[in-house]
Formats: sequence, C-alpha cells, structure tokens
Amino acid sequence: MSSTPVSPAPEAGTAPEASDAPVLEAVGMQKHFPVRGGIRSKGVVHAVDDVDLALYSGRVVALVGESGSGKSTIARLLAQLMPVTGGKILLHGEDAKTKNRRAFRQYVSRVQMIFQDPFGSLNPVHPVRYILTRSLRIHRGRLRGAALEQALTELLERVQLTPTERYVDKYPHELSGGQRQRVAIARALAANPEVLLADEPISMLDVSIRLGILNLLKDLRDRLKIAILYITHDIASARYFADRTVVMYAGRIVEQGDSESVTQDPKHPYTQLLVRSAPDPDDLEARAHGARGEAPSLVRPPSGCRFNPRCPFATDLCRAEVPPLIAVGEGADGQVREAACWGYSDRPDRPKVTDVLEAFGERATAEEAVA
Repeated sequence: MSSTPVSPAPEAGTAPEASDAPVLEAVGMQKHFPVRGGIRSKGVVHAVDDVDLALYSGRVVALVGESGSGKSTIARLLAQLMPVTGGKILLHGEDAKTKNRRAFRQYVSRVQMIFQDPFGSLNPVHPVRYILTRSLRIHRGRLRGAALEQALTELLERVQLTPTERYVDKYPHELSGGQRQRVAIARALAANPEVLLADEPISMLDVSIRLGILNLLKDLRDRLKIAILYITHDIASARYFADRTVVMYAGRIVEQGDSESVTQDPKHPYTQLLVRSAPDPDDLEARAHGARGEAPSLVRPPSGCRFNPRCPFATDLCRAEVPPLIAVGEGADGQVREAACWGYSDRPDRPKVTDVLEAFGERATAEEAVA
C-alpha cells in the first residue's frame, strides 16, 4: 500500500526558514501498549492520551515530567520509531505516514533524534569518521571524495569538536561523555534536519559539561532555525533553554506556556510539585502543597484528572471528569497559557485550587524571608 508522500527535504547545506506554521505537529496523538499474560491480554498501558503538540522552526519546546509520564514515548512516536494508536502526525500540515522504506527515509532526513545515552547510540567498533561519513552517504548520497571529506569536517566544526583531526579517527570509548554526545548531534545534523528530538540529551553527562551541550543546541536553533523538542526531568533547564514548556503527567498534558511563566508562576498543582521539588522532580516526597502518594498505574489510570489521587485540592468533579486545557492568562511571550485543572473553570463545583495556590505562594515568600 502506498503512503502519503513526504515533500522533498531542503537542499543540503541550507537552513530552513523560520515560520509561524508548525514544522511538526501531533494532533490527538495516542499510544497504548497491550499488557500480555500468556496468550491473553491483561490490559492496556495508556502511555500517551490525546496529546496535541506543535514544533516550530527556530524554537525549542521543552517536554517536562517525571519518569513514566510519556515524554520519551512521544519522542519515539514523532520519530516514527513506533506507530501511533490514534491521532495524527503532521509534517508541514501533511499527514506524515511512512508505510514503506522510501517514505520513512525521507521522513527521518527531516526529523532526527538524539538519544539519552551517547555511548549506547554510537557503534563502539567504528571511529568517528565512519559514523559520520556513513550518515552523510545515507542522507546526502551525492557526496564523494573531497566533498565528502569537507562535509565531515564541517560537521565536526559545527558541534565544536576542533581541531577536527584530533577527533575524526577516535573511537567512542576514547571520547568523553560530552564529546560523544557532540558526535551524536553531528550525526543527526548530517541529514540537514528540520526537527531535532532530543530525549534527555544531558541527563547522563557530568554537571560541568551539560551547559555546553545546551548552548550548542541553542546555537543550532538560532543559526539553522531547527525546531527542537527537548525532553527533560529538570524544569530549571527548561527555563534556561526552551522557548515554551509543556508539562506532562501520566500520559496527558497538564500545563503549557512560555517557559519563563510556567517555571516562575506554575498554575497546575503538579507543575507546582515539579518546581518545588527541583532539581530532582523524581523525588516524590510530599514537599509541595501537600501532594501525596505515587504516580498512578497507566494500566488502570484514575478516572477524571489523573493527578487527583495525589492532589490536595481534588473534588468529586476532579475524580469524575477529565479537565480540558483551560486558559489561565497570558504568558511573557504574549501567548495564552493553559492548564488542565478544573480549578480554573467557571463551574460552581470547581476545586478552590487558585485560592490555595495563591496562599502557598505567600507561604513560600514567608519561608524565604525567615531563612
């Protein structure tokens, strides 16, 4: 069966132009995994449910949440490393189905992924020269001889591995973690992509070199106008690096807006938990606003708001109905901010979350003054 054609990628060596239209978009995206027990299914893991997400040229979107929230699954769905259960993925507004090898090759030339573990993603038996020239041959097949060697040198210079002769013949085990991640980024850039899906690209690196990788990605965003999805546990790095932050909990988006506003004035109780728990949002002690318990099972997710078993403000409404994303004001970028919390609705049976969050803000200020 033929697939929807993917329009040609930009000419090699050119940067995509910035645009107000999304480069890559997920619409109502879902991913459910069957749980097998012998020959019978024992249920379904609701890893991602009804997610809308848009990536724009020259901008960074941070996808933030604790382990198991569905962040990495979204990256793999957008990279088409696994099929969606429901919804659509659109590339420049066109349904990006890749049901044959040729269509998939065209797609991955435009949407590249950077993995969390730079050592595991690089073949240890090959030197940097082989790793990068192989990718160049795949995505820029016309390159030969001196042109191929020049492209290899330019890739290493672009990721700041200079002088290039120092690195080009080294094997992955001879490089530091940061250098390996730069090689992985160079391999992705060999395709001249329009989108980079960076799945926790700094989480396995020493703290001292994380900022260098983020600055490199920022430079690529600015110079090449690449759209970047940055997946992270660290909401503080999202504020530094990303233009927009999307917060996920248990497979659903619970808050989104410009990074400065989301990190400095979080609206959803779960985002408050992440901010107050920084720099370790996986430390789920109930330190933020009385939040309690653990993340729910995604085989049998709670009805209504999935955060309701842990939320100190939850009402019967929260336990019965899934809250939509509700406008909660305007962000620093002039765009509307949204939170999936009934506390911001005009329903009479809504939880009084807005009043309580304001009180917690006053309490935090008082605690800082005492300290």
